Amino acid sequence: MTLFIQRIVKLANILRSSLYFSALQQECVAAGTEHESLLRTLSCSHVVDIGANAGQFALVSRRCFPDARIDSFEPLAEPADRYERVFKHDGHAFMHRVAIGAIEGRADIHVSGRDDSSSLLPITREQSDLFPGTEESHTQTIRVSHLQAELKDEDILSPALLKLDVQGYELETLRGCEALLSCFRYIYCECSFVELYGGQALAHEVIAFLQQRGFELRGVYNMTYNNSQAIQADFFFAHSSLLE
Repeated sequence: MTLFIQRIVKLANILRSSLYFSALQQECVAAGTEHESLLRTLSCSHVVDIGANAGQFALVSRRCFPDARIDSFEPLAEPADRYERVFKHDGHAFMHRVAIGAIEGRADIHVSGRDDSSSLLPITREQSDLFPGTEESHTQTIRVSHLQAELKDEDILSPALLKLDVQGYELETLRGCEALLSCFRYIYCECSFVELYGGQALAHEVIAFLQQRGFELRGVYNMTYNNSQAIQADFFFAHSSLLE
């Protein structure tokens, strides 16, 4: 399926949902409908959405899990503001204006021309060549925290899904979540096969980290290719001890 056709299909799916259409019309937030087919197979009471941007994944989570609590994490002010406007009438969706990582403190984020491609790691030339418009525009100092400093284990409602879309920072973010990983049944994480951000861990490293902590890879979704080379995809893991 070509990129143009993918965009047409996505727009059609957005127009079928009043929730999605309202977010697009009012705040130009396009729900990540490509995730719906997976989420509809799951049962979730809680979604922890790290790298939320303006709520693209949270919108799909709300449609698939109408009663779930959603805790979203986004350190950049502009997309976080848009998220809060989209979910202003949702009493179970919460924005945390902080990044999650292994080391707590202040750090510089490399802000992309498309803010959903911003990263705590430097944006490489390969990233901007493959995805035009994602080159760095400036840096900004943000707060980085451990997940357990923002949420307690008793706050996480089972069954829970941990979602990461952190532009190359996946392994450091998982380390920042490590104390609470056992609270999650599912992890859904975008990973790359090539270095799009300087020093990033690649997909096989993230898979190995999670396997060592009891999470089994159960599916790969939304694969992106450059000609015949796999670039990135969304990886779905389930905790072996929590599966029926």
